[in-house]
Amino acid sequence: MITDRPPRNAQLLAQFLHSDRRGDLEVPQDKRLRLRAQAIETAMAGGKQAAVLHACTEFVAVASEFYLVQKPAIRVLAARPLRIRESGWSTELFGDYSPEAVVIRIWARTAIRKQVTSFGTFLSTLCHEFCHHLDIRRFGFRDSPHTRGFYERTAALYHHSRGTPVKKLIWLQLPRGRWRIDWRRMNRNISA
Repeated sequence: MITDRPPRNAQLLAQFLHSDRRGDLEVPQDKRLRLRAQAIETAMAGGKQAAVLHACTEFVAVASEFYLVQKPAIRVLAARPLRIRESGWSTELFGDYSPEAVVIRIWARTAIRKQVTSFGTFLSTLCHEFCHHLDIRRFGFRDSPHTRGFYERTAALYHHSRGTPVKKLIWLQLPRGRWRIDWRRMNRNISA
């Protein structure tokens, strides 16, 4: 995971820096999101797209109620779109959020082999896209950039919903104000 480059526009930069510093996210003190996440996992194991859509809609409804934001619509789609460049470099789109339409789209199958996405990856993507929704609807950001704070908020929601301990993200600074997670140091801290 790599952060976006800080914008040059002063107003957007101020929001970017605010997002970068805001790594905390309050989560419910009960199991309401965990139960909805378990329902998504069960639905995915059953293989019925309608059941997965229903479980995701319930998860987002409960999260929206807790965070006091408008509930976004959910679309669960088949295989991820794959973008291939002439250089041979390719990317898969796991999910996206449209603030204008207030819609989260999430893809349930891998791009090449069309296999069902792992539950962890699917839930992580859903939490990621919901956090874009929170940035705009709850925190009032005009845009929802990928900052260190954004990734930390996403991790808090994901780990709470999975019932797993939150891992401290360790960042490595890159040129032009960008950061990436230092997986080697994180994995060493986890195994220690």
